Amino acid sequence: MKLRWIALFGLLAFFAQPALAQKLKVEQGSTNILNGVSKMNISYDYSDMSVGKFKTEAEYITKKKEEYNKKEAGKGDKWEADWKADRTDRYAPQFEELFNKYCKIQVGDYPSERYTLIVKTTRTEPGYNIHISRKNAEIDGEVWLVETANPSVPLLKISFKKAVGRSFGGYDYDTGFRIQEAYADLGKALGKYLSKL
Repeated sequence: MKLRWIALFGLLAFFAQPALAQKLKVEQGSTNILNGVSKMNISYDYSDMSVGKFKTEAEYITKKKEEYNKKEAGKGDKWEADWKADRTDRYAPQFEELFNKYCKIQVGDYPSERYTLIVKTTRTEPGYNIHISRKNAEIDGEVWLVETANPSVPLLKISFKKAVGRSFGGYDYDTGFRIQEAYADLGKALGKYLSKL
């Protein structure tokens, strides 16, 4: 009987985790600027991003590429290509799908729209899954709302911390999949947050 209660508590804690994991905070400006907006352009910025224990993404890529190439010639080069391609193939589509599902404002490739939403990732924790142990992926950063014609001046800044990439069943052995789920988590949380306008 005691084991049953422990299992039930563990299950409830697992499902409650997504609600507690995401922290969004307006750092500059006001969300009122979005009143009446129905569509926005979107772009992504990874230029100032740390990865795992590395201060820069370049350090992380160099280390992982060397490790994989030592195991098998060319494997590191393929890993690097996949790491970069995942941004457009996985992360952006997942963020946009979940954001658009939960927000009345739609984002996408709309360069003629007045506003652009820029998702700036400043930290990525890739996580891992090695059967006996696992760690979720996480991303931190800021979302900027800018005028499309003037992208360097933020009108609104919202910081995000610990957007978590997790999967049910724990079959997330692929780094790209884990990080993709972190962008889905961010898209859902930000979409819900802005839908309250």
